[in-house]
Amino acid sequence: KKPFKTFTEHGFPKELIGELEKRTGHKVIGNKSASGTEIIEELGEEEIATGHMIVYTSADSVMQICGNEETFGLEELYRCCKIARELTMREEWRVGRVIARPYIGKKKGEFERTSNRHDYALKPPMRTALDVLQDHGFDVISVGKIRDIFDGEGITKAYKSKSSIHGMEQTNEIAGKDFHGLCFVNLVDFDAKWGHRRDPEGYAKELEQFDKGLSVLLETLREDDLLIITADHGNDPTYTGTDHTREKVPFLAYSKSMEGGGRLSEQDTFAVIGATILDNFGLSMPEGTIGASLLGELK
Repeated sequence: KKPFKTFTEHGFPKELIGELEKRTGHKVIGNKSASGTEIIEELGEEEIATGHMIVYTSADSVMQICGNEETFGLEELYRCCKIARELTMREEWRVGRVIARPYIGKKKGEFERTSNRHDYALKPPMRTALDVLQDHGFDVISVGKIRDIFDGEGITKAYKSKSSIHGMEQTNEIAGKDFHGLCFVNLVDFDAKWGHRRDPEGYAKELEQFDKGLSVLLETLREDDLLIITADHGNDPTYTGTDHTREKVPFLAYSKSMEGGGRLSEQDTFAVIGATILDNFGLSMPEGTIGASLLGELK
């Protein structure tokens, strides 16, 4: 209910950076709002040579920390991010997520981010639809960074993906198994590799790959399965800058049991999706939450 802090204009305050340097033993470089790939190109060689730590933010409430896997070390990066997460629990510095951004390469032009990204999120401030499903004995299977976003709350089994294509392969494998509950999938490459990078050709090719995986999933679905496709925000690859964009997001629903099709009424909150999922299993949203089920429209 209370917005998280953002530090887009001036970077993180010197008091926070000072504490982070003291606790981690690394001098901080960067400390500004930046594109992740661009700041690695700018400061990667300095980090490798000195052992300093690249810290940056964006328009979102995030602290992102880069570390070269071969020199800084993956475990050391994770250690520093855990310290940053602890420090940013303080009210005046509270951010939604601390993100470890590992990369490889030895010089400019060769740097490449790896799939060993890890998000250190805050636990949800109250019970979610995932908790309700878990409490009632349903499976809650996460694919991609869903487990990180919810800090493991309400998740019964988690799969980490190397890419969006890998995420769809995992999803299709899970769909072919006998489970009862929710499989919650995040395909991050649309956002991280193509949207933020403003690469419409890469985005289009990713859509084609997703379409192939989706065709397999549609064949795998059983009669009483419900498929929902949405997005958590816009990220128009043809727009200026590198931040998220503000177009409306889709809510596409499909089941083999549906008798027809049509346009769903426009909604003003994501919460209708959680409410619809719970209603699908005969359950209600936790007390104090918002959103009403649209299951009645999915005929």
